[in-house]
Amino acid sequence: VQLQASGGGLVQAGGSLRLSCAVSEPFFSGAMGWFRQAPGKEREFVAAVAWGGKTTNYATALKGRFTISRDNADNTVNLQMNGLKREDTAVYYCAANSKPWSMARSSPDEYNHWGQGTEVTVSS
Repeated sequence: VQLQASGGGLVQAGGSLRLSCAVSEPFFSGAMGWFRQAPGKEREFVAAVAWGGKTTNYATALKGRFTISRDNADNTVNLQMNGLKREDTAVYYCAANSKPWSMARSSPDEYNHWGQGTEVTVSS
């Protein structure tokens, strides 16, 4: 399974960005997640979604501003980020759990495939 993340860039505080992650394997049924890593900090959980797209999981601090969605027809997972803040600046990684029908977990240990990351910079 290969993951290709895209959509990062420079945005002003208060703005929005939409990240996308393309999954190489068709009919991929494992859970998908987004994580991020800011400079000098550890990687942290952002959001995750199970196969059906209805079961989601969010980092508490991000719930309400970020929305994860999944299009199984296109094998993509998206992260809509609204009301961006400077502290959202980070490299964002998409991740996949190859176990079929896996749950939308927050631990990075649950994911065995990772994309290359896409950089998001929020300016004041």
